[in-house]
Amino acid sequence: MTLATRPLRPSRPDPRGCGQAAADLVRDARERERAGCIPEAIACYEAAIAAAERACEGDVLSEALRQLAVVRHHRNEAVAARDLCTRSYTVARDADNDLLAAEALNTHGCLDLSAGALPEARQHFVRAVELGRQSRELGARVEQNLGVLANIQGDFEEAVVRYHRSLDAYRAASDEHGCAIVYHNLGMTSADRGEFEQADRYFRECFEIAERTGDANLQGLCLVNHAEVHLARGRFEDAQRTAEAGLALFDRLDAWSEKAEAHRMLGMVYRETGRTALAESRLRSAIDLSVSAGSPLSEAEASRELAILYQGMGRNQEALSLLNAAHRLFSRLEARVDLVYVDGKMAELEATYLAVVREWGQSIESSDTYTFGHSERVAQHAVAVARTLGLDEQVQTTIRLGAYLHDVGKVKVPLEILNKPGPLTREEFAVVQQHPIWGVELLAAVEFPWDLKPIIRWHHERYDGTGYPDRLKGDEIPLSAQIVGIVDVYDAMTTTRSYRPAFSHQAVLARMEEGRGSWSEALYSAFLASLGQPHVRDTEPAPSRDSRLALV
Repeated sequence: MTLATRPLRPSRPDPRGCGQAAADLVRDARERERAGCIPEAIACYEAAIAAAERACEGDVLSEALRQLAVVRHHRNEAVAARDLCTRSYTVARDADNDLLAAEALNTHGCLDLSAGALPEARQHFVRAVELGRQSRELGARVEQNLGVLANIQGDFEEAVVRYHRSLDAYRAASDEHGCAIVYHNLGMTSADRGEFEQADRYFRECFEIAERTGDANLQGLCLVNHAEVHLARGRFEDAQRTAEAGLALFDRLDAWSEKAEAHRMLGMVYRETGRTALAESRLRSAIDLSVSAGSPLSEAEASRELAILYQGMGRNQEALSLLNAAHRLFSRLEARVDLVYVDGKMAELEATYLAVVREWGQSIESSDTYTFGHSERVAQHAVAVARTLGLDEQVQTTIRLGAYLHDVGKVKVPLEILNKPGPLTREEFAVVQQHPIWGVELLAAVEFPWDLKPIIRWHHERYDGTGYPDRLKGDEIPLSAQIVGIVDVYDAMTTTRSYRPAFSHQAVLARMEEGRGSWSEALYSAFLASLGQPHVRDTEPAPSRDSRLALV
C-alpha cells in the first residue's frame, strides 16, 4: 500500500527574498522527484535546506527536511530518513508551526510502519491529528495511513472505511493527487479480496491521475500491482506489458525494492506461460534486488515463486532449499510491517512446501507401480496416529512431511533390486538397508524448518533394537520416526509388492501383534486406536502432549 505524505505548499515568503528562494528550491525538488530525477531532487532539497538555514526560515527548512526524509526512505536509507524527519519536527516546533510539526509526525508514522513499529506508528498518527486538526488535508492523509495500518493488521473492513473517509476529504479539498493514492490502496485491497473488477477500476483511475500529475513512483506502483490482477485473471500479455512499464519507471527511479517486485511479477508471468529460462532469470533478479534493498518479505516471496518454478521442472532439492530460506525469512518478520497478511503468506508457503515434498515423494515411487501412493498413505495414517497421541500441529506437520520423504534414499537403490520378483539375497538386502542413510545424505545441504531427517534416517529402527541402520533401542528413537515406522510396516504389508501379494488387514494385525516388541506400548495402542481397533492387551494410556501499500 502507499502511505500518504504531504507535498510542498509554499510557506510565508521571507521579505528579504531568501526564504522564497528556499521555497522555490523545495518546489523544484518535488517536481524533479515526481519526474523520477532523484539525484537532482536530492541536490535541490539540500540546497533548499542550506538556503532556509541561512535565511532563518524555519517553515521552509522543516518542509525541506521532511521531504528529503521521504526521498531517503525510498532509497532504503532508513537511518538518514529518520534523522531528517526528527529534525523537521524539532524545527517546526521551534518555529511554533503546529501544522508542519503535525506533518513531520505523520511522516514519522510512515517511517515507523515501514520499520514494523506499528504501535509507534499509531501514536505518531494520533499526535499528528491532535496538532494539525485545523487542516482537512492532513486529516485526509492520516486517515488513509490509519487505513494502511488496519490493512497491515488484516482488518480489511476498517481499512476500506478509512480509505473512503480519506477519499471524501481529498475530494472536498480538490486534492487530485491524494485521491490517486487512495485509489491505489483501494485497488490493492480489492485485489486481495478477489474483487478484480473493482481493482481494475481503481488502478486505472490511480494511473490516470499519477500520469497527469507526473508522479513516476506512483505510476510504477500502480502498474506493477495492476499486473498482479492481470496475472490472477489469466491476462498474461497485459500482465507482462504493465509489469515491464513499471520496471522501466523504477529503473529510472533506482528504487530497488520496487524493481524487485516488478522482476518477481515478470518471473511469474514467464513461468505461467512456459518460458522457464526467462522466469528463472527474473526471479533470481528479484531475490538479488530484495537482498540489496533489505526487504525480507520481497526476498521470501520471490524465493517461493522460484521454488514453484523449480518444482514444475523437477528440481525438487533446489525448490526445498528456496522454500526453507523463505520460511526462515517469514519467521524472522515477527514484528515488522513486511508481515502484511503474514499468516496467510506463511500458510501459502507451507502449502507450497507440502506440494513440493508430496510430489517428490510420488516421483520416487513412479518407477514402481507396486509402491505408488505408499508415501501418501503413510503420511495420512501417521498424522492420524500423531493426533491419537495428542501431538500438536507443528509435530503433525513434521510427521506428514517426513513421511512423504521417508524413502527418498531409495533413488540410489538399483531398480533391479527394488522390483525383484523374488526374495532378496543377503547382499541385496544390505543395499536396501542403506536407503535411510542415503536419504539423509541426499538432503544434507537442505536445512528444513521441521526436523525431518530423524524420520528419514530412523523410520526402520525398532523399539527392541532389531532395526536398522543404527540399531537404536527404546526412546533413543525419536517418536516421529517411530510413528512413521509403524505405519510404514502396516502399509507395506497390506499392499501388493513385486515379490508377494497383499496380506489382509487381519493377517497384518496378527503378524504385528506377534512382533509388538518392535514398538512401545503407548505407540502400539495409539496405532490400533487410529485403525478403530480395540487394544489387544491392557496398557497404560497414551501420554497427552500439549500441543504492498502506499503511505502519504
